[in-house]
Formats: sequence, structure tokens, C-alpha cells
Amino acid sequence: MAFIKSDKTIVVWILTVIAVLFGLLTIKAGGQVLFGGSSYQKAAGNYVLFVVWFNFLAGFVYLVAGAGIWMRQRWAVWLSLLIFIATIIVFAIFGLHILRGGEYETRTVAAMSLRSLVWISIYLFSYRELIRR
Repeated sequence: MAFIKSDKTIVVWILTVIAVLFGLLTIKAGGQVLFGGSSYQKAAGNYVLFVVWFNFLAGFVYLVAGAGIWMRQRWAVWLSLLIFIATIIVFAIFGLHILRGGEYETRTVAAMSLRSLVWISIYLFSYRELIRR
């Protein structure tokens, strides 16, 4: 039994680290584009403002989710699902922006794909560890 508990602790620890690091990096990257001045905006290229704002604000929610997972709170599982759903919705709106001929960076498509993959994974693993146990 002790071995199973330690496995669960390791999974929770890994999920927490991923969520918190992802949150901190997201806040930093978005904050630089939004508040860092023209050099950061120029480096970002054809960024899409609503996507940058969403990601910046979501970064703070990532931190809350990470803290909740660390404390083994069931609400953190549902917050992770909400983050995933919100990310998919913004990704879809971003897709419409592209289809309508809006400018964008290919790296934004990659970043939103990564965010979607990370948050569905955090949701699924945290569900398994915190809800379904």
C-alpha cells in the first residue's frame, strides 16, 4: 500500500510542477508582449491580441489549478477541465480569425496545440488520481 501512495504522490507532484511552471511561463510570455514594450511586441510578430490576453490571464488560473492539485482538491480537477475547454474555445475562435484572413504566427498554432494537450492531460491524470481513486 505504501508503494501505491508514493506513486500517487509522484503523479500529483508532477502534475503540480507542470501546471505551475506552465502558468509562470505563460504569464511571463504574455506579460512581455502586453506590457514589455515595442521590442517584445515586434519579437512576437503577428500576434493575435485576444489570444495573448487569454493566455496571460489563463496563466494565473494555471497557478490556482496547480495549487489545488497539490492540495489534492477535487475542484482543481474540474478547474483543469474548464481550462481545457476555454483553451479549445479560444483556439477555435483563433482558427476562425485565420480562416477570415487574419494575420497570425504559426508558433501560436503550435502553442495553442501544446496548451490543449497539456491541459487535457492534466485533467485526465488529475481525475484519475483525485476523483476516481
